[in-house]
Amino acid sequence: MIRETFPVGPLQCNCTVLGDETTREAMVIDPGDNIPLILSRLAKHGLTLKQIVVTHAHIDHVGGALQLKRATGAPILLNENDLPLLEMMDAQAEWLGVRPPEVAPPDLSAREGAAAGISGHAAQILETPGHTQGSICLYFAPQRLLLAGDTLFAGSIGRTDLPGGDGRQILRSIHDRLLTLPEDTLVVPGHGPETTIGEERQSNPFLQPGVRLA
Repeated sequence: MIRETFPVGPLQCNCTVLGDETTREAMVIDPGDNIPLILSRLAKHGLTLKQIVVTHAHIDHVGGALQLKRATGAPILLNENDLPLLEMMDAQAEWLGVRPPEVAPPDLSAREGAAAGISGHAAQILETPGHTQGSICLYFAPQRLLLAGDTLFAGSIGRTDLPGGDGRQILRSIHDRLLTLPEDTLVVPGHGPETTIGEERQSNPFLQPGVRLA
């Protein structure tokens, strides 16, 4: 599998390009901004984009999705529980003091059980509400690879003080859906450095016994 992860936009969202070496099919996860950069990475590997997956509808993760769709024709997947956040993009932009990007409803729902991935590399969609109500993670079992969006970070978890956030819910999602994965699973979070499930289970201060969030 070809994988490139790089920060985009003013909040440095981790955008990931995944590609198959044989079919040259690709998917992009969280194209929040800098679409010319994303297109150049696809071109560098000779990849054809087949799918755009957005882990949640915060502006820094979804802001460039429609532009990337228009450039490539690839459909957008987003969990329908985040449609209310998509509809308040003007307000999200105002929080950051930036111009609101043009957005549109997704072509397909990124719900549990939906088809995600590319030829030879199927992804399991894990619904992990808490950071937002429609937050998802993507798990590629053969590669032991988890694209965690803003649910789990190296040494931290997603914030829950924005619309749709729920502290108890995000902890439940992480414990029930993510910490059950193999310890050597590589975690690519929505921001910041990579980590592993084992490292977060052992040392993440938010995931230790007795921790409760309101």
